[in-house]
Amino acid sequence: MPRAVESPQSTASEPGAPVQVDLRANLVTDAPVPVCLPVTLRHDPADDPRALTVLLPRPGPGPGRHTWTFPRALLEAGLRAPAEQDDVRIWPCGRVQAVLELHTAQGMLLLQFDCAPLVRFLRRTYG
Repeated sequence: MPRAVESPQSTASEPGAPVQVDLRANLVTDAPVPVCLPVTLRHDPADDPRALTVLLPRPGPGPGRHTWTFPRALLEAGLRAPAEQDDVRIWPCGRVQAVLELHTAQGMLLLQFDCAPLVRFLRRTYG
């Protein structure tokens, strides 16, 4: 399975500025060929200093993204032990990866990330 990678395209500069990082996550599926998805993590203290947003591309033609916003503390907790709130669940997967489970009315999506980029993102949100 390919590993999730962090894009060099990340933003943040000053304390209180929005932090955004583009990652690639492994889609957990029974498909014979591994699938990676582009994922954007965003934290904007002006919107809500305790929340972060996950953005995923919508399948099919046309622009748009699926968006989930949840407490930053949920991601922090989910890197150490299973954690959930509403339509988001996060849990560690082995020593270096984490799984993010996202629910919609249409179904469920499982994404597997390397923990290191997630931890770096979280640290930057406190900068």
